[in-house]
Amino acid sequence: MTILLEVCVDSVEGLAAAIEGGAGRIELCSALALGGLTPLPSLMRIAARAPIPVYAMIRPHAGPFIFGRTDEEAMLLDIDAVRASGLAGVVIGANRPDGRLDMPLINRLKAHASGLGSTLHRAFDLVPDAEEALEQAVELGCERILTSGCALKAADGIETLKRLSAKAAGRISIMPGSGIRPTNVSAILQATGAREVHGSCSSPVDSVDPRAVAFGFEAKSSNRTDVAVVREMCSAIEAAG
Repeated sequence: MTILLEVCVDSVEGLAAAIEGGAGRIELCSALALGGLTPLPSLMRIAARAPIPVYAMIRPHAGPFIFGRTDEEAMLLDIDAVRASGLAGVVIGANRPDGRLDMPLINRLKAHASGLGSTLHRAFDLVPDAEEALEQAVELGCERILTSGCALKAADGIETLKRLSAKAAGRISIMPGSGIRPTNVSAILQATGAREVHGSCSSPVDSVDPRAVAFGFEAKSSNRTDVAVVREMCSAIEAAG
């Protein structure tokens, strides 16, 4: 069975690099430096032309995944934009103040996204009981959980990823993500048995405009999707499979 590489991108250039490098699916965001926020409708419409499935992040602001009523309204409207643009799915999630999944809110988001694919995002990694959250994700009917195994990086959460994969038993896909690179993806896949994996496949890039940096219009350095890294990741995944 083929192992699928999902690449998260936050720009038209990143989208093109991921596709050229061989990604099997796109997670479309804005502001990856903040962990990924909802992309602009214009980027959604451009991404809808991609020859591979594109799922849009639904996250209205940075910070904890704890959302109020106005946040919910924004997320419902963003899901409408995803559907209108013709994308394949959404990436959703929310936590309660105690860290558990906010099931009522996620259920409402999931129902509003009826007919679209769905990924439960890394709000999962903040839960106090991963096994309980796994069963809740199955109940929600999400296709997959994007998770680092409740660790900062997937390489540090391998034991939890293995346990979740075993308990999932084919009911939902466990997709490792966070800190996955061509140098460690094979070990993570072999240890967990995952059939899909998530990465940014990025490289650091320095600003070319000192004035833009000085005015605060651009960061001094940032990470951008690198077609060569996508290709390296695909090669490592193929070897692991």
